[in-house]
Amino acid sequence: MATKKIAGVDVQVNEEGFLTNPAEWNKEIAVELAKEEGIELTDAHWKVIEFCRSAAAVKGAAPTLRSITNGSGVSTKDLFALFPKGPAKKVAKISGLGKPEGCV
Repeated sequence: MATKKIAGVDVQVNEEGFLTNPAEWNKEIAVELAKEEGIELTDAHWKVIEFCRSAAAVKGAAPTLRSITNGSGVSTKDLFALFPKGPAKKVAKISGLGKPEGCV
């Protein structure tokens, strides 16, 4: 495990850059992680991020793509537009959660 400074805060990350402690996450960190992925966060992004953090708090793990689309009301097509090339993985990373099961 490594330490990385994101938005002026030292956080623990794994080898893929996912935060290992979701409690270290904040919105400023999310903005910086999104920038690293080439994403500028909009209200639509925040809707998905907030859903994922809430779902993870209940289930103890990042939600799958299917549960994100079913629970957030955002279509799969829109999710891919918001978080291109692997939306479940990218939204989990930006949300400060671990990599979802089934993501490579």
